[in-house]
Amino acid sequence: MTDAAFSALGSLADPSLLVMLAIGVVAGLVIGLIPGLGGTGAVAILLPVTFGMDPEPALAMLIGALAVVHTSDTVAAVLLGAPGSASASVTMLDGYAMARQGQAKRALSLAFLSSMAGGVIGAIGLTLAIPLARPLVLSFGSPELFMLTILGVSLAAVLSRGNVVKGLTAGFLGLLLGLVGTSPTTAEERFSFGSLFLSDGFSLVAVALGIFGLAEIASRVGQRRVAEKPVELTGGWGSGIREWLTHWTQVIRGGLIGIWAGVLPGVGATAGTWLAYGQAVATAKDKRKFGKGDPRGIVGPESANNSVEAGDLIPTFLFGIPGGVPSAMLLGMLLTYGIQPGPAIVTDHLDLMYLIVWAFAIASVAGAFLCFLATGSLAKLTKVPFAVLGPGLLVVMLLGAFQEGGQLGDLWVMVVLGVVGFFLKATGMPRAPFLIGFVLAIPMERYYYLTANLYDGTSWMTRPGVLVFAALLVVPALWALVKRLRGASGAVDDGHRDEHAAEDADGDELEGSMAGTRWSAAVALVAVALFAGAFWVSGSFSAEARLMPRLVAVCGLAVALALVWQELRGRWRDARSADDEPDDHRAGAGAGRTVLATRVAPTDVAVAQSHDLVIAARTFAAMAAFLVLVTVGGYLAATLVFTPVFLLYAARVRPRTAVVYTLVLGLVLLVLPSLLPVDLPLGLLQ
Repeated sequence: MTDAAFSALGSLADPSLLVMLAIGVVAGLVIGLIPGLGGTGAVAILLPVTFGMDPEPALAMLIGALAVVHTSDTVAAVLLGAPGSASASVTMLDGYAMARQGQAKRALSLAFLSSMAGGVIGAIGLTLAIPLARPLVLSFGSPELFMLTILGVSLAAVLSRGNVVKGLTAGFLGLLLGLVGTSPTTAEERFSFGSLFLSDGFSLVAVALGIFGLAEIASRVGQRRVAEKPVELTGGWGSGIREWLTHWTQVIRGGLIGIWAGVLPGVGATAGTWLAYGQAVATAKDKRKFGKGDPRGIVGPESANNSVEAGDLIPTFLFGIPGGVPSAMLLGMLLTYGIQPGPAIVTDHLDLMYLIVWAFAIASVAGAFLCFLATGSLAKLTKVPFAVLGPGLLVVMLLGAFQEGGQLGDLWVMVVLGVVGFFLKATGMPRAPFLIGFVLAIPMERYYYLTANLYDGTSWMTRPGVLVFAALLVVPALWALVKRLRGASGAVDDGHRDEHAAEDADGDELEGSMAGTRWSAAVALVAVALFAGAFWVSGSFSAEARLMPRLVAVCGLAVALALVWQELRGRWRDARSADDEPDDHRAGAGAGRTVLATRVAPTDVAVAQSHDLVIAARTFAAMAAFLVLVTVGGYLAATLVFTPVFLLYAARVRPRTAVVYTLVLGLVLLVLPSLLPVDLPLGLLQ
């Protein structure tokens, strides 16, 4: 094992690997500055670039980006008071306050060093997990692996923020989408309806970029303004560095909390940073300075949000369970290379595991160093409105989706799933269980098929490992039920600050803004129709091919009906409340309505929803128009036409800016095929 570790370190002396790692670090730093993208955006944008590469350089690039994306997202949080990601909103509390006191460099140095330490602590945790988990992983058979796939989807749904029923519905929808295509057990086509395109199943990149990337563009492109007056980059780097050394215990505690949050599927960096902040407040003797520029409110959360990503890799690679969206995409990438996470990766690709560990640690250090050098330049990027970044991101994302299968159909699928992702986000349905379910659908079916054929009846259910995983499956569900019952019993508001409420307040305003409305009810009804339709269509499959689709359809139908009941009950409760208290404007008191929605009058909520829908509809229409242009004239010509039009009419930039932007983007597309294994889609006229 030690030999494998040093062998992996020696392989990083290869210049090509170092170049890929450096590209990943730079890309991760830039992407981390753009609000809403984060680790998901970093992996999603870079993943298509890795097609055609060997696994080692591809992983070096992706891990390099993932390790530093939470390092740079601090810059906007500290200087502008606008976090680059939800997890950076915790840092904003004390970091922005410190910056407004003229100590921006002190706050940033605390954050950069803590992020670096968190990344190194996470890499050490991943290193220690390999020998500790190796004998356990090697003892797993197909029943345990099948239970692990169920556990992955279920925990992601149960532990995600918000409504558990919504999380489970999203997970089953992802599983159903993952079953489209050829059955891995009988080679029989399912849900393809005779289409050759659908017989191959959906592309992972198209699904991930659609559900997360395009939905994010559509929801944020209407934001034309940034912070009116950012604070100046003043203060001293040295004072922050010296102060960071005095808080080393907070750094270590934050890093350990982050690893724990990363190991649990569905918890993620946001919850990990709030947990680290909570423990810092709870263990502090003097709590009065928190939120007013206390360094302890920066070092713990910043250490946690970087170590979360390393902790996330532990269940992803060792057990095949992605803990979050970026790791789900990494898992999908490994599967495309024929690398099976779990026992196989420990025995056959141990050097690859250690390469990941070294890459993560080196990238964390390099990322912090680059941030110290380039904070001034990076801060300028945070002032660019998202509407200006939108067309460039759209062109890159759609080009990435094309690389996996080389079909224009993937781009249309991506836009359609972008609409789906927008409504999932707006109605408060977590999207992480959806993607994790999509990735785990085929492994789950394969392990279940092996289990059913290797064991008689239900004898596999009595294996100790299966019983342990079943207990892990039930306990969180019972805990969520107990919490719900306690909440329903009517807890008295003691004035304590709720972490999730604060998180929502600082996060994306669209997230969950349409929960409890007719739109969320419509989403629930569509889910019921999809599961019912899947159950009916699967009746035409052979007995073996319909086993998993029917299981998913029945379970999905049950949770979707429960969701419909929740929606109806919430509306009835709102109606009764309105009858009893006609002058009370506590709109959104029903189940599922978010904190944001309760803070404004009903008329304002309706106007905001209408504005969001109009912006999203125009953006998706623009995306469809772009694809039509691509079909007719090819990708380069479509970009040269679409980009200036979008910039002039959506972003309202000056003509000269639109021309320069378009020429630069066109030049990048022109030279890209000669630098990377990238193909531009051709049109009918070419």
